[in-house]
Amino acid sequence: MKAVVMAGGEGSRLRPLTLNRPKPMIPLVHRVVMAHIGELLRRNHFSDVIATLQYRAEDIQNYFGDGQGFGVNLRYSVETRPLDTAGSVKYAAAELDTREPFLVISGDALTDFNLTEIIEFHKSVGALATLTLKRVPDPLEYGVVALEGDGRIAGFIEKPSWGQVLSDTVNTGIYVLSPEILDEIEPDAPLDFSRDLFPRLLKKGAPIFGYVAQGYWTDVGTLEEYHRATADILHCRVDVGEIAAEIRPGIFAAEDVEIEEDVELYAPMYLGSGVRIKRGAVVHGPTVIRAHTIIDNRAHIDRSILWQNAYIGQGVELRGAIVAGRSSIGARAVIFEGAVISDQ
Repeated sequence: MKAVVMAGGEGSRLRPLTLNRPKPMIPLVHRVVMAHIGELLRRNHFSDVIATLQYRAEDIQNYFGDGQGFGVNLRYSVETRPLDTAGSVKYAAAELDTREPFLVISGDALTDFNLTEIIEFHKSVGALATLTLKRVPDPLEYGVVALEGDGRIAGFIEKPSWGQVLSDTVNTGIYVLSPEILDEIEPDAPLDFSRDLFPRLLKKGAPIFGYVAQGYWTDVGTLEEYHRATADILHCRVDVGEIAAEIRPGIFAAEDVEIEEDVELYAPMYLGSGVRIKRGAVVHGPTVIRAHTIIDNRAHIDRSILWQNAYIGQGVELRGAIVAGRSSIGARAVIFEGAVISDQ
């Protein structure tokens, strides 16, 4: 079966992290976000993947190439202008097998859903479209989906108020679609699945179903969600495969990590290849320190995300901060909750 990975978004809510890279290329612990999706697809036996691109498309193409390094055959559909979710899938239709259902998944989500089960459900009920749903305690930020007893979708409410909440099942943006649905999408015109196409098909009586999936899912769409997704990986709340060797309980480290004397490390954390933590430094998790970053003497880091090739000076204090790649934080600087230091 084939999968379409939607990876064209700008990720404006993640700025400044997305000023120099598309949202699917944001590092998330030991991989970029889209590589986590690639690993999930590989584990679920998808061999052919089409990525729909628009914003900074060449960054994704240069990084992933033909996908062989990630265990999939990867091709690209590059839009000249944004076509939204359904429009981008229609634009990629030439790459799809029009005889078989196919999966559509966001390139900037984090999940460990069993995709094979969702596909089997789709086929068993004869759906035109199956929306993967997740029960959440606070559905106000998502599109809420009401289901009938047999799994058919009864209605949609986009980002409801509490008075409109009829269900705690929300749309994750993961769909299994039968190829006939492509006939319902006008070519080269912006169209959204959940806002435009699915409600229209529902009014026509088309077989649109929902599948309430078990497992982990989050949209890595804001800086707060980015921190949370990072912590959830480090706490092993989501199955992302092997992170790295566990040198102590909850401390995952790649090769060539150098930890000097009198360093205090408190799990969970990830240390990338070539990380150096100097004498007297203290690091509290959940924290990520990516490849070739240096933590100088007596620096104190708590619940922070540090990208590759950063330098954290002597006596620096970081709490709940993000420091992007090739940045240098001078001695005794103090950076607290919610602060983001962009690249360089």
